[in-house]
This record gives sequence, C-alpha cells and structure tokens, in this order.
Amino acid sequence: MNLASVILAAGQGTRMKSNLPKVLHPIAGKPMVQYALDAARTLECAHTILVVGHGGNQVRDAITNYQLPISNLQFVTQTEQRGTGHAVLQARDTLRGKSDAVFVAYGDMPLLQIATLRELVALHERARPTITMLTVVSHDSMGFGRIVRDVDKRVLGIVEEKDATPEQLAIRELNCGIYCFDANWLWDNLDALKPAGAKNEYYLTDMIALAARENERIETIVLDDVREVIGINTRQHLAQAERVMRERINNALMDAGVTLIDPATTYIDAAIVIGADTIIEPNTYLRGNTRVGANCRIGPNALIRDSVIGDDCAIGSSVIEESTLEDQVTIGPFCHLRPQSYLSRRVHLGNYAEVKNSWLGEGVHMGHFSYAGDARIGARTNYSAGVITCNYNGKSKNQTSIGEDVFLGSDSLLVAPVTIGDRARTGAGAVVTKDVPADSLAVGQPARVIRKLNEQ
Repeated sequence: MNLASVILAAGQGTRMKSNLPKVLHPIAGKPMVQYALDAARTLECAHTILVVGHGGNQVRDAITNYQLPISNLQFVTQTEQRGTGHAVLQARDTLRGKSDAVFVAYGDMPLLQIATLRELVALHERARPTITMLTVVSHDSMGFGRIVRDVDKRVLGIVEEKDATPEQLAIRELNCGIYCFDANWLWDNLDALKPAGAKNEYYLTDMIALAARENERIETIVLDDVREVIGINTRQHLAQAERVMRERINNALMDAGVTLIDPATTYIDAAIVIGADTIIEPNTYLRGNTRVGANCRIGPNALIRDSVIGDDCAIGSSVIEESTLEDQVTIGPFCHLRPQSYLSRRVHLGNYAEVKNSWLGEGVHMGHFSYAGDARIGARTNYSAGVITCNYNGKSKNQTSIGEDVFLGSDSLLVAPVTIGDRARTGAGAVVTKDVPADSLAVGQPARVIRKLNEQ
C-alpha cells in the first residue's frame, strides 16, 4: 500500500501563552512536531505534508534540516485557520493521485507510539476500509469528541464535546483524531464538508458521519493506554507529556543494560545513546544528541549536551557542552567543558578545571582551578593547578601550543600567542610571554629561559 501523510500543525495554541508556535515546544529535547514527522518516516510514507499556519516560517526554519529526504517533506500553508477539514484540504492539490491511503495526525500528540500507528496502518492495508481510525476509552474526556455507534457497534459519527447532548457526553469512547483514509474517497469528498459549530469551521470529524451515511466501511482500533493521545494545549499538558516521555526513555535504557540510580531524578533526551553497564547518578541531565559509551559513571549533578563520551569514563558534577571525550577520561567534580573541546584517552581533569575550544593529548593531567582556552596540549603534559592560557587580548582570541611531556608549574600564565616546546618546564607563577624552546626551563615574571634542562 502506497501511503502519504498529512500532519496538522497550523494551530496557534493560545492557551500556551507563548510566542513560540505550539508544535515547536520541546518534549525530551525534540520539538513535539518532530515526533509526528518521525512517525511518518518510520511508516515509510511516500509523501509527507506538514500543514502550517500560525508561526509557519518559524516551523519551517526549525525543521529545514530534518532527516526526511527533502522530496518527501513539503509544507503547505493554511492561511485562515478554518478547522481540521479545511487544513487537510490544503494538501489535496499536492497529494491527489500520489497514494492509495492518507495517514492524518496532529503535530501536538508526541506520545503516540509507533507500534500503535503501525497497527492502524496494517489494519487499513489488510481490511481496505474507507476509514480506519484510532479511539480510546477514558473517563477523562480531555475535550475529545465522542464516538457514536449504533446497536450493532457500527460507527455512525463523531460528536464534538462542545456540541454533544448530555447523553452523548456520557459516552466514554473518544475520538483521538488519528486516521487512515482511502485516498481517492478522501479527496473526492472533502468538498462535501459544511461549516459547523460556533466558529463556523470545517471539521474533519464530519467525514466519519459522511462515510457512515454512504455505508462505507469504517474500522477502529481502541487504544489501551490513554496517555498515548495526550494532546498539548497548556503548559500543564506539556509537563505531563514530558514526564511520560522521560519514563519511556529511562525504561528503555534500563532494559538495554544501563543503570539509573534514581530514574525519577534522571533527565535524558529522546536522541541520547548510552552503552551497556554505564551508571547514571541522580540529578543528571543528558541533552541533545549526546552519546555515552559503555562502563561509564556519570554524575551526580552532571549536565552533558551534544557531546560524545567514550567508554570507561568517569564524570563528576560537571558541565560538558559540544565536546568529545575518548576512552578512560576522568573529569571533576565541578569542571566545565565548553564547545569544541577534545579530550584524548586517559586525560584527567581535576576539580574546577575549564576547557574551551582546545585539544588535550593522551594522558594529559590538568590540575584544579585551571583554564585552557584555544589551546593544543601535547600528550602526557602536566598542566598544574592554577595554570591559565591568557587567550584573549581584548580584541581577538589567540592560540597556545604546548608540546608533549611538558611540565607547567602551578599558577603559570601563558600569554597567547605562545608556544611551549616538547619536554619544557615552567616555574611556579611564571608569566610566559615568549616561546619556550624544547627541553628548556622558564621562570619569572615575565618568564625567561634560564637554562636547558640537560645542562648541569
């Protein structure tokens, strides 16, 4: 079956009280609309239409580099928000004649699981009805429309909550707003929708009653877990969805062999990858596209964002941003790795060390209360406590180059641009303003070379 998808993301979300379009509010580190786009990709939709409206340019910009091939993802604009039926109509000219079925979903339902959607699509492909729809039985109506059935359990239509009678409000089977339509029937019949309700809108739900009146076949799948269809309309909904998603992520990681000491205080984004036998301590945040290797220990109170952590690393209460750690690196506590830092194998950072845009070679030991910015530090160098690269002169950033097997005495200040040769040494408190040759000792303020290290 050739499947296309239409994702509805044009709503303003006024109850969010936000300048950000509702579908761009993040859940576990991803804009909520991205979950719907992920689903369309996983369902192998030949074409995906994202219907945008309020904040449409922001939505376009946010997902311009999305993983779907550009030929598969197209935007259409609903200039006037005139209801869900009107929103789907905007995709007709683009999709007509290009698929056997059309999957329709909302961009603000990030908790729908792919297994549920696969079941929906599989039923539609197997039974070939006119409409296959998702419903849920719940005592909390969540503002959803009610599924109206006849005595033979045949679906007759959907009544929106605000239009329902007291008897209809008592119905517990709710419409989730997730459908598979026969494509030809959908595109041929959308024009039959009539404006309804207080806002004079075109409801996509009215297509169900239309199909029932024409004796078209309607199939349903009833969800077991009502949490899958939590729609995001308020900040409270956003927090509720975040909790559910975080629980799923944490459970999946533990099933894969990761130890979370206290899952309730562990905050891991959806895209994170963690190797087996790694231990995550409480109050740790792993964000963005971070990857953590096997046999690591992270936290407590660590924050790692968009970074790569090798195997057998130990990271205390520290912040790591857009950086790379090779295997067997130990950090902290209370360190800060700023963007574009690279730590090679067996690097050790003591407490209160900071690194920015620097490369540290294998086995470098960087002491506490030290700073390396815009530096390249050779293997096995001892970067003692209090050593600082003075990389900014008030106008520009400058580089410091430190060779291998160098020993920098405590509180040395390296005024960039400057080069320290292999096996060189500086005395404690040295202010290095000129290059230090290899195998030399420099002391003083400003530092001067007093002898070659192999001299007596």
